Amino acid sequence: MSSIEKAKGFKHSKPGLWLSIGTSAFGAVSIVKDVKKARGDNDTLKLINALVGAAALITGTALLVRELKRLGDDDVLLG
Repeated sequence: MSSIEKAKGFKHSKPGLWLSIGTSAFGAVSIVKDVKKARGDNDTLKLINALVGAAALITGTALLVRELKRLGDDDVLLG
């Protein structure tokens, strides 16, 4: 198996999914800062933008968790 094939497979492995979830946590910190700044500036448009970003982050994390559960269900050693 070539290193490119291994890298593509990492995205759908448990460690790859955990890494993606961890990366999402850093994105959440940025979104919280954006919401606080938008509220401080009383800028409705920036607040809406931050909330839409938060919704996208939550949806993406939920998809990652679902994929992680599916990998756990397929694990032969657990059953």
